[in-house]
This record gives sequence, C-alpha cells and structure tokens, in this order.
Amino acid sequence: MPVLDNPRHELFAQAIAKGASQREAYKSAGYEAGADTVVDAAASRLLSDVKVKLRIAELLEVAAQAAGATAERIAAELSKIAFSDIRKAVQWGKSPVDQTSDNADPNGLRIYPVELVPSETIDENTAAAVSEVSLTQTGIKIKMHDKMAALNSLAKYRGMFIEKHELTGKDGGPIEAVGWSNMSLPEKRDFARRFAFLLSDGLRASEALAGSDEAKEQR
Repeated sequence: MPVLDNPRHELFAQAIAKGASQREAYKSAGYEAGADTVVDAAASRLLSDVKVKLRIAELLEVAAQAAGATAERIAAELSKIAFSDIRKAVQWGKSPVDQTSDNADPNGLRIYPVELVPSETIDENTAAAVSEVSLTQTGIKIKMHDKMAALNSLAKYRGMFIEKHELTGKDGGPIEAVGWSNMSLPEKRDFARRFAFLLSDGLRASEALAGSDEAKEQR
C-alpha cells in the first residue's frame, strides 16, 4: 500500500506504528489539540478508517521484518527457554568439601556455594534462557525465564492446544437459540442495523484492498 494521500493521515499512521497512543499520534500529525475527550474521539474515528488501518498494518509488518521478528525466529527463541537446562548455567553440590585450599569453607557452612558457568563458556542457547544474574548479600542469584510460559506459547504457536469453552445459558442452563422468527421488533431492527454496519465496513475494506492491489499492478 503506498503512502497515504492525506499527509496528516500518514503521519498519524506512522506514529501509531511506532507505539504512540491515539492521542499522541493525533497531535503529532498536526491536528489542532482541544480537550482530551475531543481529541480521543477524533483519533478513534481516524483509527477506524480502513485505509489508515491498512497503512498501520503495513508499517508494522515492515518494522517486524526489519527487526528480524519472523515467526520462525520467535519460535526458535521460545524453544531456547522452553527446553533450557539450568545445569548448563549453574553448578552446585560439589563433594567432598575442600578443606585444604585457600578457598576452603568460603561461607562458613563447610559447603560449596553455587557456581555459575562463566559467561565466556556458557552456550548461546542457555545464555538466552537466563533472565537475571546478580550478586546479593547472601551470594549469587540467577533467574531463568519462565519455562512453562515458553512451553505454552510454543505449543499454541504449533497448534498443539485446542482451547474449548463451555457456554451456558441463564442460571447455568442450556443456551436458548434465538431465531429471526421469535425476535422482537426492536431486536430485529438492532440486528439489521448491526448487520448493515458490518457489511458496509467489509465492503469498504474490500474496496481498499482492491485499490491497493490495483495501484501495485500499475507501478
């Protein structure tokens, strides 16, 4: 999709794609700043514009590609955390206790403290799974990224989980099917209005996409 014809719309889309709030993007696009409620309403209307939404999506996709944030790379990073092994980053429980070297009984408990694998020798995958390393009053602290969260995210990405939701009606009873024939007149009017709105919104989106494809073919 080419740059938007309206310069302010383009500036608004670019600001949103960079992470600005609707209010900030609206003001940075050069629009007159009134009361926050007025600005928020105008920004919301602008954000609902089909061409603006498509332009924002395009800008976000370009930014993601430039940053190398592909689906494959994200899955690879999640795999490093999901299948990490803390023993590759930490060593503990050495035996027997060394009582002869200069470092014997270093903490007064006659046990060896936890030892970290040196940063220059730890493998890249394990290093990516480490969230924090710090020195505290009681010794060295190491924290790994959440394995379960990474496993769940990776499983969802691979389509391994199918979430099922059980819906119930009033007071836990069965859901009552409501058809056109047993709708009240106000309900029918509301349904028709909502359907017409969705249909017109879909037609505008289709026309915008068609225009975008046509413009690409002409270039």
